[in-house]
Amino acid sequence: MAIPKLFEPLTIRGVTMKNRVCVAPMHQYASDHGFATDWHLMNVGRFAAGGAGLTFVESTKCDRRGCGTVGDLALWDDKFIPGVKKLADFIKSHDSVAAIQIGHSGRKAKRFRPWEGGAPLTENPGVDQAYWDSWELVAPSAEPASPTDPTPRALTNQEVKDLVEMWGQSARRANECGFDVFEIHGAHGYMIHQFLSPMANLRNDEYGGSEENRMRFCSEIVESVRAHWPDDKPLFLRLSCEDRAGWDLDASVRLSKQVKALGVDVIDCSGGGMQGSPTEFAPSYGYQVPYSDKIRREADIMTMAVGLIVHAEQAEEILQKGQADIIALAREILYNPNWPMDAARKLGFEGHLETVPSQQAYWLGRRDATATEVVPSTYGRG
Repeated sequence: MAIPKLFEPLTIRGVTMKNRVCVAPMHQYASDHGFATDWHLMNVGRFAAGGAGLTFVESTKCDRRGCGTVGDLALWDDKFIPGVKKLADFIKSHDSVAAIQIGHSGRKAKRFRPWEGGAPLTENPGVDQAYWDSWELVAPSAEPASPTDPTPRALTNQEVKDLVEMWGQSARRANECGFDVFEIHGAHGYMIHQFLSPMANLRNDEYGGSEENRMRFCSEIVESVRAHWPDDKPLFLRLSCEDRAGWDLDASVRLSKQVKALGVDVIDCSGGGMQGSPTEFAPSYGYQVPYSDKIRREADIMTMAVGLIVHAEQAEEILQKGQADIIALAREILYNPNWPMDAARKLGFEGHLETVPSQQAYWLGRRDATATEVVPSTYGRG
C-alpha cells in the first residue's frame, strides 16, 4: 500500500525529516539555574526513540529576565552550551531532527511553576541570590499581565534592540549545540506576542502604535536570527494566530507573509495566551487546524498544526487535505511517547517498526511474529 502522508519524508532547506510527526516544545521547568538536567535528557530521549521525525527541546530562554520560572532552560550564555548540546546529540543519534525553541516570557516571567499555582514570585524560592537579583520583570510597556500581577518595567528603545541581538546570539549558540531547526517563540502571551498585541504594547516609538510598528520587533528578531543561523537550516516561528484579545488570524497572515520574505520557513500555528491559558479555548479535536490551513493558503508558507491532535487518522486527514505540512503533538505524546510507531501501525504502514531504534524494533518484531493474536494496549480495552 502507499505510504501514509504522515510518514512521508519532508525536506526543508538542507534538512530532511523522516516523517511529518513533530514533538512540540513543552516546558519542563526542570533546569538547575538554567542548566539542563538528567530530566531533560530523559524527556527528549523518549520522544526521539519513539519515532518522531522532529523533536523539539522546550522553550529555552535568550535572557535571564525572560525566565518564566526558576526551572526554565537557558541559552543566554556560552556556559549553557555543553548541557544543551547533549540533548541535541541524543535526539540526532536516534534519527530524529533536533530542534530548539527560543523564547522570552516578558511580563509573564518570574512565577511559580504551573503545578505550584503559577502565581507571581515575590520572594526568593531558594535560588542563588545573584540569580534572583538579576530577574527583573520587563515588557514592551508598563502594563501588568492581569490586575493582580506586578507591573513590569517598560524596555527602553536601546534595550529592545539589545534583546533582538540576544535572540541572534542564542541562534548562534543553538547552531554550536548542533540543532538543525530553530524556532522563535512568538506566541502564548510571551514577549514577542506582547509586542504584537495592541493590549500589551502601548509604546510610542517605532516598536508601538501601528500594526507595522508592533510587528517590527518580531521581524527584527527574524533578521537577527537569520544572520546567526545557517542558510541551510530551517527557521520556524510560533504564533498565537488568534488570541481573542486584539490580535487575529488576518494579522497573523500579514505577519507570516512579512517574515517569510525574511527567511522563516514554517509557521507553527498555536493560539491564545494573552488572557488566560493558551489552551482555554480548546473545545474539540484539532481546534487550531483552521489557523494552519488559512495561513498556509493565504501566506503561501509551510505550516505546522498543533492543538488536540490525538489520533493517527485525524493527523493523516489534516495532511491529506493540505491543511498543514507537519503535525505537532504535545500532551498526547506525553501520554504515549511511542505515538509515531503506534500511528504508523494503525494507518497500515508496514514499516511501522522502522520508526524506532533496533533495541525496541527487534523485540516488538519478535512479538508480532509469534503472538499474532496479541492486540497492543493502545487499541482499546483488552
